Amino acid sequence: MARILVAGCGFLGEAAADFFAAKGWSVIGLTGSEESAARLAGKPYSVFAADLTSAASVAALRDRIGPCAAVLHCASSGRGGADAYRAIYVDGCTNLAARFPEARLIFTSSTSVYAQTDGDWVDEDSPAEPFRETGRLLLEAEAVTRHASGAILRLAGIYGPGRSVLRRKFLDGTAVLENGGTRWINQIHRDDAVAAVDAIMSAKDPIGLCNVVDGRPATQREVYGWLAEHFDRPLPPEGPADLHRKRGWTSKRVSNARLRALGWTPAFPSYREALPTLP
Repeated sequence: MARILVAGCGFLGEAAADFFAAKGWSVIGLTGSEESAARLAGKPYSVFAADLTSAASVAALRDRIGPCAAVLHCASSGRGGADAYRAIYVDGCTNLAARFPEARLIFTSSTSVYAQTDGDWVDEDSPAEPFRETGRLLLEAEAVTRHASGAILRLAGIYGPGRSVLRRKFLDGTAVLENGGTRWINQIHRDDAVAAVDAIMSAKDPIGLCNVVDGRPATQREVYGWLAEHFDRPLPPEGPADLHRKRGWTSKRVSNARLRALGWTPAFPSYREALPTLP
């Protein structure tokens, strides 16, 4: 039975671990603390605590669990800044690649590395030149993954059960239509992101880089319009653009053509279809 290590059993990782366990994989879950591991004690797979940022901790984990066919790095920076990004993403990928050289490393990066602001379409061949250091550190982690012959999944804004930044802001009154709401937003449902990981792993030919988006970008005004319609509330007020986003202010439409070519189709083709399913 093939074994996969899911490094980071958070919002995406827990769903991925559940999915691959149900599919018949031997799954090992990894969390950053014993408390988080204990929360997952009832899962049909083992969950261990280890520090991805520590070479010694990852080496001890390898000694404990043995070889793996695949390693999915989907750990979160915990809303941290550049130091956290370097530790979790760059050092984390480096340590996993070094201690699990036999495994296919899959790193969940972000479409924020595309810094385009003109609203044009971008794909995997488009320039990735992020303005912020956090974005540049994601590219460093991608380089580590690429050197290990792994796969890089650039995820758009992820949402799903119990988590949607746009929905939360709309409901708590902090949403603003920035510069009239013309900025383009790209999103992906958590379950469709898990299906994308499966599609990459099942591909006949190795895929080195793939955008993971639903393929239906929408302007900020359009997204908040869907929310206003769904909740029967007015649109948020207009205001200035937030130019201090951690990963930079961008406006682009991200293509998912490469992912679709693998046979992947999103269950939620846009945020609008998913809205009634979000608690």
